[in-house]
Amino acid sequence: MIAGVRDSPLEVFVTDGARRAARFPAMHTLSDLGADANLLTPAERTSLDERGFCFLHDCADAIWLEAVRQRYEELVRLEGSDLIARADYNTEFHREVGARRLPDLVNKGVMFDRAWQHPRILAAVAHVLKRPFRLSALSGRDALRNHGHQALHADWGVRAADEPFHVVNCIWVLDGFTTTNGGTRVVPGTHRESRAPGEVLADLEAPHPDQLIACCPPGTVLVNNSHTWHGGTSNTDGTPRRTLHSYFAALGHSQQLDQAEYLRERTAARLTRAKRLLLLGVCRR
Repeated sequence: MIAGVRDSPLEVFVTDGARRAARFPAMHTLSDLGADANLLTPAERTSLDERGFCFLHDCADAIWLEAVRQRYEELVRLEGSDLIARADYNTEFHREVGARRLPDLVNKGVMFDRAWQHPRILAAVAHVLKRPFRLSALSGRDALRNHGHQALHADWGVRAADEPFHVVNCIWVLDGFTTTNGGTRVVPGTHRESRAPGEVLADLEAPHPDQLIACCPPGTVLVNNSHTWHGGTSNTDGTPRRTLHSYFAALGHSQQLDQAEYLRERTAARLTRAKRLLLLGVCRR
C-alpha cells in the first residue's frame, strides 16, 4: 500500500508516496468530488474487471450534449477544421489524418468540466487503477468520412501479471456510435494479455475474431481500461461521431498534455482545490 493511502482506491487520489506526501501534506479524497465506489453497479465493476471496459449510460443529458456539440463546432471553426483534418496543423496535441482533433479542452469551456469531473467516471477510473491518479488529457476526436480506422493497440506497453494498470480512457459519445460511423472496437479480456498486439496478430488493421464494435446512443460513456486492445473503425457513412476523451493516468506518470503548463488563470479560478488536485496532482498556489 502506498504511504498515506487508505485501503480503498477511492480514498485518496493525489499522494505520490511518502516523498511527495511530505511536500504536499494536505491531500484530498475523491469523496470531495462526490465519487463513491457505490456509484458503480456490480455489473459495471464486473465488466471492467473481466472485459476491460464498461458502458455508463446516465452521465449526460440532452441539454449538456447540445451545448458541447455547439462548442465543439465553434472550436473547429476557430482552430481550423481543414488543417486539423490534413494533420499538418501545429496544435499542442496529437494530429491524425482524416480526423478533427481538439486539444486542451480543460481550458476551452466550462461545459467540458463534466467530462473529467463526473463522479461516476472517477469511481470507474479508481476501480481500475486502484491507486492515486490525475487527468492526463481532455481532447476531442471526430473521424471524417472514410477515415478513422486504427490498428489494434493498447495505450501502454506489456504489463507483468502482478503489475497494476496505469491508464484509463473515458470516451464520451456525443453523437452515437454505430458499426458504420467509426464506433470504437475493443477486444474483451485483452487487458490481461501478457503480450503486445503485434506479438500475437499478423495484421493489426484486420478485424479481430473476438472484437466488439461499440454501438451506443449519444450520451454514453465508454470507460476503457486502456491496456485493453482497441482502435477506431472507419466512418464509412460520414455521419457525425464526435467524442470527448478524458484520459487518466496513475500519479507519477507524465501527462499527455502538461496541464500545469497550459492551465489558464480563468480556468484555475473556477476550480476548487480538489479539482485542481485532480488536474495537476498537486495543489499549486
